[in-house]
Amino acid sequence: MAIDYAALATGKWFEDLEPGKVFKHAITRTVTETDNLLFSTLTHNSAWLHLDEEYSKTQMFGTRIVNSMFTLSLVCGIQVADVTLGTTLANLGFSEIKFPKPVFFGDTIYVETEVIDRRESKSRPDAGIVEFEHRGHNQRGELVASLRRSGLMAKRPVA
Repeated sequence: MAIDYAALATGKWFEDLEPGKVFKHAITRTVTETDNLLFSTLTHNSAWLHLDEEYSKTQMFGTRIVNSMFTLSLVCGIQVADVTLGTTLANLGFSEIKFPKPVFFGDTIYVETEVIDRRESKSRPDAGIVEFEHRGHNQRGELVASLRRSGLMAKRPVA
């Protein structure tokens, strides 16, 4: 039995992604030490700030901080089910990546996504290019990560 992926898609079509629209995502995630350890070791990031508590005690935050690349991936990932699952054809690029506050073990991250801009694709009549801004906040409402992402988004199929 074949899977009907189109019927399972929860992402928004190009036509649904109006500039100015903001999605507040219901999925939240409390970041654990295990998350940080696995991500850091899987990606060969051996920075002491992520893995060595004794070293980190001597640094400005006084404790280990979560790998910012994990935070970036989490913020990008949380939005998928609401905005892009089954409707993204390709990621085209990331820009303006910022980490204004560190993430610590036990912080709970929630995300919102804003549609910044969109345009028709010049080479693909079945798609358009959308610029998103994803913003991750901790449980205190502090911005911990923001980024712009361009995606090639499918247009609604013609019936």
